[in-house]
Amino acid sequence: MTIKPNYFYILALVGFFGLFALLMLWNTVLAPSTRFPVALVLLVGVTPLLLPMRGLLARNTRSCAWAAYASLIYFTHGSVEAYVNSAERVYAGLEVALSLMLFFGASLYVRFVGKQA
Repeated sequence: MTIKPNYFYILALVGFFGLFALLMLWNTVLAPSTRFPVALVLLVGVTPLLLPMRGLLARNTRSCAWAAYASLIYFTHGSVEAYVNSAERVYAGLEVALSLMLFFGASLYVRFVGKQA
């Protein structure tokens, strides 16, 4: 039985686009910040996710690895936000789950594509 890397790539894409959509909705519609401008929060919050996007969509293994590293930032943010802010705990839990999907999907995709080559 061989494991197909495409399954892990799809898992990474679901985590990536789910995390992107969650961050956009969370910071604009669901619970916008009252202390900082929304544009600044989006710029700081979404930019690290957008950096490896082109390579991730092109199935570049190096970009997939960097996307996995970038997802750890969102895992940390979601964990801290879930602990600190009980009003937004659902959004933070979803951020943690999606960042883990991105991390494991991209990491396992890089691992199994490397074994095939």
